[in-house]
Amino acid sequence: MTRTVSGRTDHVVVVGAGLAGLSAALHLLGAGRRVTVVERDGLPGGRAGRLHLNGYRIDTGPTVLTMPDLADEAFAAVGDSLYRRVELIPLCPAYRASFADGSTLDVHTDGEAMAAEVERFAGAGEAAGYRRLRIWLERIYRAQMRRFIDANFDSPLDLLTGDLARLAALGGFGRLDRRIGRFLKDERLQRVFSFQALYAGVPPARALAAYAVIAYMDTVAGVYFPRGGMHALPQAMADAAADAGAELRFGEPVTRLERSGERITAVVTAHDRIPCDAVVLTPDLPVTYRLLGHRPRRPVRLRHSPSAVVLHAGTDRTWPQLAHHTISFGAAWRSTFDELTRQGRLMSDPSLLITRPTTTDPTLAPPGRHLHYILAPCPNTEIGPGGAAWGELGPRYRAALLCELERRGLDGIEAAIEDESLVTPADWLGQGHAAGTPFSAAHTFLQTGPFRPRNLVRGTQNAVLAGCGTTPGVGVPTTLVSGKLAAARVTGRSRRSSARTEGAAR
Repeated sequence: MTRTVSGRTDHVVVVGAGLAGLSAALHLLGAGRRVTVVERDGLPGGRAGRLHLNGYRIDTGPTVLTMPDLADEAFAAVGDSLYRRVELIPLCPAYRASFADGSTLDVHTDGEAMAAEVERFAGAGEAAGYRRLRIWLERIYRAQMRRFIDANFDSPLDLLTGDLARLAALGGFGRLDRRIGRFLKDERLQRVFSFQALYAGVPPARALAAYAVIAYMDTVAGVYFPRGGMHALPQAMADAAADAGAELRFGEPVTRLERSGERITAVVTAHDRIPCDAVVLTPDLPVTYRLLGHRPRRPVRLRHSPSAVVLHAGTDRTWPQLAHHTISFGAAWRSTFDELTRQGRLMSDPSLLITRPTTTDPTLAPPGRHLHYILAPCPNTEIGPGGAAWGELGPRYRAALLCELERRGLDGIEAAIEDESLVTPADWLGQGHAAGTPFSAAHTFLQTGPFRPRNLVRGTQNAVLAGCGTTPGVGVPTTLVSGKLAAARVTGRSRRSSARTEGAAR
């Protein structure tokens, strides 16, 4: 029996209307709680926000939706449906991989389509290896979802289940790149199924093979784009919560928490005092701990994921070689991760994510215009340039990235830009993200599962954490799960993943 909040929990205040907060709110509403959501910004979304720029509707955070049934669980808690609220468009290909040698690979989530593409790209032997890899990815997912991702932990002893033995037997505690290399010999293909470890803040050579679960989500389970952009998801969640009786208060930053002994008694915003029986806190960990007045002791200081520079570019033209998502790999690989995570240097030969959402939804830009999202991983501000340095470094790095994209075939890209927004680690710092990274604490072994910052905090009886800094971790699917797990800490109800979600791996 996992621990839950003690005492009354009739009225819960959720701080933050990001994906975690909205997920928590919906699950709490479904369990009969009265819910108030307070959000500092003027709209829902948190990291999955929206920027309006001269007719361009720009998603400021995640660009990809996987495992949509996890989002649907939150809607279902109040008798609603994601699929009624949001039109999800399957992406085919899920993304395109472009390599320094000029070769390209379209990544399909359909098994037979992907096997055919791998055979075209690298031969029948690699296609056979892909088929074996796909089976292994499905097994890795099944071994983790119920016990390690969709689960609250009170102790490392909670890991001691049959699923732990299954995960070990699958090689989940070996190194990711070596495990992928057992199935695929082509180094380019190895990259396609291992680069996702960087989402978790760990290079493939140092990541546990268990993190192949992210590759499962990206390359097997299906990749979707909501019509209207990724921000359509949190907006729909907020609408569903309001329809189910939640009070949503935007533009109200929380200034402090009132407490009596070990209980939070009220959430105080810049405009009001809101009494509560319990509180769910979703800001990044430094903000949350500052509000609580308490930072849990850890034997080792938290390590944070690399950050990113993002250029949102509205252009008067586009390039036909781009898919909705294109991964442009540089020639360098291992040295790039070393630069990002150990040397604190900008990538000398960058691998870049280029997203063109107007491929799928042209209404996100003015007529005849195109929207491009260019993401370059970079060191966080703990090991790389500090926030102040990015005032000068940002424009120079923007110019260098555009020159590199020109060299890689996006001719005339700088001249084509009509409107733009550049986001650097300094901006992430300004939004309250530790170490200037939106990807929070890295998923090293000692920052994963029961070793990750807990969603219950000692010294406070009725506060629960949610979001990517706590369990289960970073990413849209896991952030949605974190909200559900936080709600379960309040209500004592643990709603397992739906049959549809479990069945997606079969």
